[in-house]
Amino acid sequence: MRVLIAGANGKIGQHLIRKMANSSHEARALVRDPDQIPLMEQLGATEAVVGDLEDDCTLALQGCDAVIFTAGSGPHTGPEKTVDVDQNAAIRLIDTAKSVGVKRFIMVSSMRVDEPEKGPEKLQHYLAAKKAADDHLRDSGLNYTIVRPGPLTLSEGTGLVEISRKLGRSGDISREDVASVLLEVLSAHNAENLTFDVLSGDLSVTDAMARV
Repeated sequence: MRVLIAGANGKIGQHLIRKMANSSHEARALVRDPDQIPLMEQLGATEAVVGDLEDDCTLALQGCDAVIFTAGSGPHTGPEKTVDVDQNAAIRLIDTAKSVGVKRFIMVSSMRVDEPEKGPEKLQHYLAAKKAADDHLRDSGLNYTIVRPGPLTLSEGTGLVEISRKLGRSGDISREDVASVLLEVLSAHNAENLTFDVLSGDLSVTDAMARV
C-alpha cells in the first residue's frame, strides 16, 4: 500500500517511517518545510511531499491507498490552534481523501475522548477536538481505524502492548510502540472500521491486535 503519513516529522511519524521502510508498504511523508525532505528520505520514506494540513492537500493524496494521521498541534498550543489542526485539519484531510478515492484512513486519537468534559480541564479542548475528528471519520464512509493511545512517552519501544475496544485502566505507551501498532493496523483485517484503546502491555503487537 502507498500510505500518506500526515505528521511525518513528528515523533510517531518518524518511528513509523523507519518501520515502514522494512515492510511491504510505501510511505509518502507529508511535511510543511522542504528542508525536512532529506530527513524523511534518510528515515526510509519512499517519497516526501510538501503540504500544509491547514490548506488543500489534494495533490499529496493523489495515488495513495491509505492515510495515517499522526499530526497534532502539540502540548504548548492554545485551544484555537488545537481546533485548527486536531479537528479542522483532520476533517479536511478525511474529506479530501474521500474525494480523491483513498479507501483507508487511520487516525491517531487519544483515550477518553468520548467524554471530554470529564478530562482534566487543561485537556478538555484537545479531547473535544479529537472527538469531533473521530466522529467525522466514522461517519465518512471510509474504511477507518481509530487508534487511541494513553499518555505517550519517549521511551524505547518494547513491542509489547494491550489493545481493547475499551481499556478500563490507566497507563502509558511509547511513541515507538504506537508506530508499531499503526503499521500492524495496515494489514490487520479485523482492525477495519474499529476504534480501540492501546497501552503498554504484555502481548506482542501482532497477538494483541489479533485478539481485539
